Amino acid sequence: MALDEIIITQAIIDRFTEKLKACLEVDVAIVGAGPAGLTASYYLSCAGFKVALFERKLSVGGGMWGGGMMFNEIVVQEDAKDVLDALDVAYRPYREGYYTADAIEAVTTIASKSMKAGTRIFNLIEVEDVLLQNNTVQGLVINWSAVSIAGLHVDPLTMRAKFVIDATGHPAEVMHLIERKVNIKLNTATGKVMGERSMWAEIAEEDTLKNTREAFPGVYVTGMTANATYGSYRMGPVFGGMIRSGRSVARQIQQRLAGNDQA
Repeated sequence: MALDEIIITQAIIDRFTEKLKACLEVDVAIVGAGPAGLTASYYLSCAGFKVALFERKLSVGGGMWGGGMMFNEIVVQEDAKDVLDALDVAYRPYREGYYTADAIEAVTTIASKSMKAGTRIFNLIEVEDVLLQNNTVQGLVINWSAVSIAGLHVDPLTMRAKFVIDATGHPAEVMHLIERKVNIKLNTATGKVMGERSMWAEIAEEDTLKNTREAFPGVYVTGMTANATYGSYRMGPVFGGMIRSGRSVARQIQQRLAGNDQA
């Protein structure tokens, strides 16, 4: 069969347009396809909810891709083994309570499991604003990340979601957007994004779970975004807290969505 370049182009345009149109209204929109965002998307999709995940970079995986200082191995502690088992990520014991996993396998496996569960991932798209109605975030304003990189003025598009998850990691991009644009306090001690502190892995790992919660009406924070929002420490290339936080935020939103469905 001879290949036709125009048919190839039509196929890409038609299928992508079809995919994007189907995600203009979802149950959950996740911003940031790092380990916490991917894990959250997996659990929410497995529960039957419609999930769209937006990543500004070409690749997914966030900081997990590079392991520690580009040594592409990650460390996961005992408490997170059950999440790795659920996600079918292989790991090996190192010392008591410490396990290692290949960073590339971890990212690709979690991303694949999430997509097979139903998540739709859109890379090269960033969030430039939120859809705010009745003092609640009800969606996202999206644009190509290349637009902001080039410094162009191109009007964005909008999509609606029942809940939004900020999983953008250290920058806490959605929370900073809300703080900058909306004259309403966040659900933090200062009413603002409090910023991350220096390295303290033990405290940071536990605080990641404690801080995984609704930080503004309609918006939950997970992973390193949670600690950056609530002013806790960073943890470096140990990722147990990240994936546990992703599971935790998924469970919290699942309960809210189930409650909404019953209303």
